[in-house]
Amino acid sequence: MTKITLISAITAAMITTASAEFSVGDMFKDMKEAATAMSKDAKDSIASVKDGAVETSKSAERTITNVSSDVKDVSVKVSDDLKTAEVNSTKDLAGTVTDLSDDTKESLKSTTTDLKDSATIATKDMKESTTTISNDATASMKTVSEDTTKNVSTLSTDLSKNVTTLSNDATTTAKTVSTDATTSVKSVTDATVDATKTATTEASATVKTTSTDAVDAVKNISDNVSESSNTATTNASNTTKDVK
Repeated sequence: MTKITLISAITAAMITTASAEFSVGDMFKDMKEAATAMSKDAKDSIASVKDGAVETSKSAERTITNVSSDVKDVSVKVSDDLKTAEVNSTKDLAGTVTDLSDDTKESLKSTTTDLKDSATIATKDMKESTTTISNDATASMKTVSEDTTKNVSTLSTDLSKNVTTLSNDATTTAKTVSTDATTSVKSVTDATVDATKTATTEASATVKTTSTDAVDAVKNISDNVSESSNTATTNASNTTKDVK
């Protein structure tokens, strides 16, 4: 309140300073009236605020009371609904569990029966399959044994024939080689004898010819020497005679 009065005084002083025609008395009068008016307005404003606060408080109280009642009613209703839902859910769950138990029991019974039947059928099928496989294996082994015996017998016969043929061929080849070798040796021997005879004859003829030629040559040389000696002696004698 003091601040408002001070501000009003300052404002009034400024206005008084700006407007010289106002007097100081009018200024204070105006200030008093302004302060009084402002005080009344402030009092009225405070009273209005108080009334508004009381009204707001009463309204808030009523609102809280209404909300509390509504919440209580809603809570009670929700609790009842939850209880009802829980009871219904429990009943439904019990019924569902019972139905599920019965269905599971029947399913397990059916499954057990089916498994038992399947196991029986599978055992029979396996037994029949094993018997069939055993019979087939026996027949196959018997067939293989017979085929093996035949093949071994055939192979033995073929080998015997091949060995006989090979032996005959080897004997024939050996005979042919022996005959050819004998013929070749005889031919070489005959050729060697003939060559030796020819060489001996030719060597004898050559030696005889050479001996004859040598005798003739020696004889010619002897004759020539004798003639030369005679000529030389005659010439020497004549020369001696001429010297005397």
